[in-house]
Amino acid sequence: MYWNGDHMGAWGYGFMTISVVLFWAVLILGVVALVRYLGRSGQRDGTSSARPTPEQLLAERFARGEIDAEEYRERLHTLRPDATPPPRSKAT
Repeated sequence: MYWNGDHMGAWGYGFMTISVVLFWAVLILGVVALVRYLGRSGQRDGTSSARPTPEQLLAERFARGEIDAEEYRERLHTLRPDATPPPRSKAT
């Protein structure tokens, strides 16, 4: 049963070393792949890293009071020509 007595030979140590390194490599790669998969699944709905649209930025500026209602409507009409056109201001 034991060719070298009751001790493991050089081939046994070599196979044991290779198998332990492969085991840890597969385990670490599996954990990394799982973390990347779970991290990417949050981006599919578009809420985590989606950039705001120009209309959203314009609405935020209007909400903060940086622009008035007339300028908001004018710029919104520029972004979306199908939106209701801004009322013309009366010249005196």
